[in-house]
Amino acid sequence: MNEIILSNLRIGPTNKPLIIAEMSGNHNQSLERALEIVEAAASSGAKALKIQTYTADTMTLNVENSDFLISDDESLWKGNSLFQLYQQAYTPWEWHKQIFDRARELGMIAFSTPFDDTAVDFLEELDVPLYKIASFENTDLPLIKKVASTGKPMIVSTGMATVSELDELVRTAREAGCKDLILLKCTSTYPATPENTNISTIPHMRELFDVQVGLSDHTMGTGVSVAAVALGATVIEKHFTLSREDGGVDAAFSLEPAEMKVLVEETERAWQAFGKVTYGPTEKEKASLKFRRSIYVSKDIKEGEKFTTDNIKIVRPGYGLEPKYYEKIINKLARKDFKAGTPMTLDEVL
Repeated sequence: MNEIILSNLRIGPTNKPLIIAEMSGNHNQSLERALEIVEAAASSGAKALKIQTYTADTMTLNVENSDFLISDDESLWKGNSLFQLYQQAYTPWEWHKQIFDRARELGMIAFSTPFDDTAVDFLEELDVPLYKIASFENTDLPLIKKVASTGKPMIVSTGMATVSELDELVRTAREAGCKDLILLKCTSTYPATPENTNISTIPHMRELFDVQVGLSDHTMGTGVSVAAVALGATVIEKHFTLSREDGGVDAAFSLEPAEMKVLVEETERAWQAFGKVTYGPTEKEKASLKFRRSIYVSKDIKEGEKFTTDNIKIVRPGYGLEPKYYEKIINKLARKDFKAGTPMTLDEVL
């Protein structure tokens, strides 16, 4: 799988994980708040800022049909029609450039999730560096082809997709011109629970499709994301808000700035710890070998005396003979005088 290079940013296993702050509709229809979210994301250490590009009309139909009403008792958005939800949540297209420019000024990459062809065309005019495909759109092969044809990297949330659907997605994207593809393990519930996240899929998906794999994390907290990085995730996407108390369509499962800072720090630690399969002391550990136990003379011994449990002991530090020789030494005769505190060596006793 290829390392992906975006300007001065590199995405891949040899780089710390890319943390994406997802604004979604948490701007609450305020451009001022949207720009504050960008600034807070940058201050928290996130290296990417993502929004969504759609209108209610490009997402759904404005009809009263029950098919278009959200009736799930567990949904955060129960009682809304789909059209009403997307009217509340969409990011006005005239804001995009200001949001992207502010993110770039603060050293972040900025991009978006398009939901139809018109959104892709619009984002191309803004020269976004990459694209995200949402989990509910990963079976929209015409949209996959449209985005892939730009030749820019694609990040795709896998959500509820089956292996065969993912295979079709990957083949379609590659055949349409996408060379750099990242799949995100994703649970399409909002919020998601750790028990329903199944991040063991991450290494399996990576091997199956020979692509980088990350996590679109809808759980609360940072633990699931940290564990995902330990399994090889190269990208972590988390919804982000200034304060959950301020409300917003996604606020209930979004991180606040202090939590995002923790996510950035702890995922980097997990990545640093990943390392490689290794046994024996590392270079840093070699200095600690002296703190192992070894065999020392605990009382003065005269030449010809026996070594006994009373005059030799297994103690720290580790400058003497390894403890595995202890039973072999007991009852042997000393070949010379020994002072208490002398480390035993093999040639002196056997």
